[in-house]
Amino acid sequence: MLRTTPAPALAATDLNSRHAAIALGLSLPADVVLYLLLPMYAGQFGVTLAEAGMLLAANRLVRIAGYGAVARFYARNGDRLTCTIAVVAAAFCGLGYATLSGFWALLPLRLVWGLCFAALNLSTQSLATAELLGAARRSGRSRALIAIGPVLALPLGALLALWAGPRIIFGILAVFSLVAVLVTRRLPAVPHGAGPRRARRFKRPNSLDAWSFMEGLTLDGLFIIGLSYLGKDLMPGGAVVMAGSLMALRYLAEILLSPVGGHLAERFGAERLLVSLSLVTAMALVGFGLGWLWSCAASIVVLRALQLPLLPPIVARRTPGPERMHALAARAVWRDIGAGIGPLLAGLLLPVVASSWLYGICALLLAAAALACGRNPSTPADTKQGATP
Repeated sequence: MLRTTPAPALAATDLNSRHAAIALGLSLPADVVLYLLLPMYAGQFGVTLAEAGMLLAANRLVRIAGYGAVARFYARNGDRLTCTIAVVAAAFCGLGYATLSGFWALLPLRLVWGLCFAALNLSTQSLATAELLGAARRSGRSRALIAIGPVLALPLGALLALWAGPRIIFGILAVFSLVAVLVTRRLPAVPHGAGPRRARRFKRPNSLDAWSFMEGLTLDGLFIIGLSYLGKDLMPGGAVVMAGSLMALRYLAEILLSPVGGHLAERFGAERLLVSLSLVTAMALVGFGLGWLWSCAASIVVLRALQLPLLPPIVARRTPGPERMHALAARAVWRDIGAGIGPLLAGLLLPVVASSWLYGICALLLAAAALACGRNPSTPADTKQGATP
């Protein structure tokens, strides 16, 4: 039998979700700024450009392998301990970026940060979907709070790099990550329960897995690399401030539009909105590949921000109970796989394959994955029930 969720429980869920998002928002900037500065100042970090690319991919690779272990630790120990460990470790990573040089010195920091992000990201999604009522709205607000840190840190990091070199910003950002401990200590300490232990075996990807993979491949991989590669003749000669501003714009869109996406999902249903926005995104990717670079890039940034809060409430509705954390982690792994393959695919194919073919084929695959997710869509009433067993 279903019962209505009490208002105090909803208020506590909103607050917990907000605290988890703030913790990730304070810890994320060091990683984001590294994406900006490491390729441009590779020599000052004691690495080659190829090694810089490997370092930037390492955090995603370790998440693919380690998300399951992180999810089990999180389920056993709860949000407070897990996120406190993560933000302290993230602060040490930022301090390492500010002081260490060389591939082998920086690689362990990238691996540690990958696991930190996995824990913080899982907490934000789990707490946002702890109650079905308002889950999409909380997910949108969470994405906006997370993006505030990067949108401020990227221009600041670019300016400081011009003035004092690329290192000092990471020391500053390490301090902000430590400040996040004040927030994580307010998170709930109750374990989530790991659910029944299942034998490890390869499972055929479902529709949400396929969509997560294609979303990571296209919007987190191919699009970002393609924007730099295809737009290099139209952008000022690789100026760090211009690059920082363009990267910040993506996070600014999350601040402004992810809450809008959450509210729209509450009203129209998350699956229905996911399908609609993904189809429009596919059309924008086709235009991007055909050469309508800046207008389609702006559209993709907007559409990506609207789509970010949609997946967690869909997963929560389809996978209730303790298994929700494992389902959220699985979707994150598939997105990381796509986002890891995307830059490699772009680097290999963009110089030899027409961009219209590359982005056109990927757009068709994204549209097909979205349509598969639209089977048995939730209605607005589903997300407004706010009921628990």
